[in-house]
Amino acid sequence: MELGVYAVIAVAVIVGVAAFARKLGVAAPIILVIVGVVLSFLPGVPEIEVPPEIILDGLLPPILYAAAISVPLTDFRRNLAPIAGLSIVLVVITAFASGFVLFTMLPDLSLAAAVALGAIISPPDAVAATSIGRKLGLPPRLLTVLEGEGLVNDATALVLLRTAIAAALGGLTTPWAGVVDFLSAVVIAAVIGLVVGFVSVWVRSKLNDPVLDTALSVVVPFAAFAPTEALHGSGVLAVVIAGLYTGHAAPQQFSAQARISDAINWRTIQFLLENGVFLLIGLELRTLVGDVQNPEVLSVWNAIGIGLIAVVSLIVIRFVLIVPLILGLRRRAERAERSVLREWLMISYFRDHPVRYRWQSLRKQRAEQRYLRHRTDLEEYRQEAIDWKGGVVLGWAGMRGVVTLAAAQSLPAGIPYRPQLILIAFTVAFVSIVVQGGTLPGLIRLLGLQGADAGEDRRLLAQLLDDLSEAGLAVLDDPETAASTTAPIDPEVVERVRQSSYLRAESAWERTLRSDSEDGRPHHLYRTLRLAVVDAERTRLLLERARGAYPSRVLTEAQSLLDLEETRLRSRAR
Repeated sequence: MELGVYAVIAVAVIVGVAAFARKLGVAAPIILVIVGVVLSFLPGVPEIEVPPEIILDGLLPPILYAAAISVPLTDFRRNLAPIAGLSIVLVVITAFASGFVLFTMLPDLSLAAAVALGAIISPPDAVAATSIGRKLGLPPRLLTVLEGEGLVNDATALVLLRTAIAAALGGLTTPWAGVVDFLSAVVIAAVIGLVVGFVSVWVRSKLNDPVLDTALSVVVPFAAFAPTEALHGSGVLAVVIAGLYTGHAAPQQFSAQARISDAINWRTIQFLLENGVFLLIGLELRTLVGDVQNPEVLSVWNAIGIGLIAVVSLIVIRFVLIVPLILGLRRRAERAERSVLREWLMISYFRDHPVRYRWQSLRKQRAEQRYLRHRTDLEEYRQEAIDWKGGVVLGWAGMRGVVTLAAAQSLPAGIPYRPQLILIAFTVAFVSIVVQGGTLPGLIRLLGLQGADAGEDRRLLAQLLDDLSEAGLAVLDDPETAASTTAPIDPEVVERVRQSSYLRAESAWERTLRSDSEDGRPHHLYRTLRLAVVDAERTRLLLERARGAYPSRVLTEAQSLLDLEETRLRSRAR
């Protein structure tokens, strides 16, 4: 009963703070941390100490899975280089650099234990940064990089933490053993994550009940996490891989109603868990301070001071390593420009010379596909290039959060300064969330960064709907086959289906929100033909996604329109 009361109060606080934060224009995690700190010192509030396995094993998998299924795999793959640089290279370098700083300040701490603490404070939490960025309109590519970093860096940090702790306790004999342990954890995670993603998608595609489908989806992150951890792999990375695969396969394998239900349910789960964890971070402050029982070894204020020094060192290290990342992206843009020119020359050659053999036709087709893909990449590099302004935002957005505190509490009891190390990690998380997160909106406004052009997105959406309508209306050339009937179909029914497709594209061009409503007595054949048109349009949408001719945000919006229409038609068919 007491836990139930606390849960009700926590949900009420989370919802109230989230509603207030939207009006205030501040990210909810920042306010929740401050509210948690204030509540922890109120009289009558019990000391709260959440076991780290609850967060790392119980809350982190669904949080990362919910984020992974919403990240377009196309964008993730397209920005794989900066994401890998931030989430792998930067985390490893930050862990060793900050660990060495702590090693020089804490004489009784071994280098391996100091690197373990560096791994704890190295992964940024992108929740607050991305929520601020969406509200203020950061460029889509910056948001994709931040989201991708937040998905992968936790896995890197936790694997490195496990390896460093094993070295500190004498479990690893040589540095090569640590490298092998790190790589094996990644390989095991990749294999299990892909297997769980493939199997779960196949099973869920056979279910026709959205309730059963959603119930099964809830256990997917744990199905990927548990066996991977049992085999000493990175369970977090397995969850991310399973989520990315599921999100990419959903438009083709799941029904529209299942996708809509899945999106709403996981958005709710993600909202409650993420914000609840930030509230817990603040609530645990009093407990963490009380655990420092030997102030003569390292007092509370000294631990907080070391935490502040660690925050400064983390910011400096991140900014230093952001510079080569931006230069590398510029070189990628130059290579994309050369690729566009090369493919254009090949296409021009085939246009000027007759295609006589099948292999020439295949080369021409592949050149056209590569040309469209490289041209889209080049346009995004030019329009959304991460210049020095974007680099400043990326550097300042390195806020620490839930993984930092939970991983610190998982330190073994034999580590020197354990209570102080946990307090240092809390200081890093709290200061970075409040200071960096609180000043990030002002920094974005000062730099004048602009998000995606809404007018251009509407134009691209209307253009995409025209392409989809063209593919869908081709079905009506043989309406009897599309409706799976041998009886002749009234031409007026076919014309109604045709006009509804035209209306949708026209409404997009006119930038209205009008939907294709029916008169209340829809004919069965009309619904059947319209569903056939929608299926053909979805096939074309998947083809356009594979070609990479449109930005993923435009493809996602078009997918939502198709899902909504299919759900409306199927629900009325019942």
